[in-house]
Amino acid sequence: MTDDRKIRVLVAKPGLDGHDRGAKVIASAFRDAGFEVIYTGLHQTPEMIVSAAVQEDVDVVAMSILSGAHMTLFPRVRALLAEAGADDVLLTGGGIIPEEDVAALEQQGVGKLFGPGTPTTEAVAYIREWFAQRGERV
Repeated sequence: MTDDRKIRVLVAKPGLDGHDRGAKVIASAFRDAGFEVIYTGLHQTPEMIVSAAVQEDVDVVAMSILSGAHMTLFPRVRALLAEAGADDVLLTGGGIIPEEDVAALEQQGVGKLFGPGTPTTEAVAYIREWFAQRGERV
């Protein structure tokens, strides 16, 4: 048996934002990169996202937020992951997030955040690098 395994990523679309094209594009890019992807669909609460992340035993939660609620949603999911004993899960994502908010979220334990127009290869490379730094092999 090999130690290699696929990186498991939950792609989540929290809140009331109904625009999910970006989430679907990144989910497809992650699948093409060889990741195992779980897409939760639209209108997920932080509790639903964390419940799915724990049930699916994911390595990464990637949230797409275009609604402007990023300063509420990312910290809430980060806190719920910690409460669920899953604080080793990488919380990352993207959307329309001002640079000052990106810095504040990173200080709160959120991973790298990606803005509109970022090549999907950057998100794939970031997750692979994070996974490798944990001593995992892919």
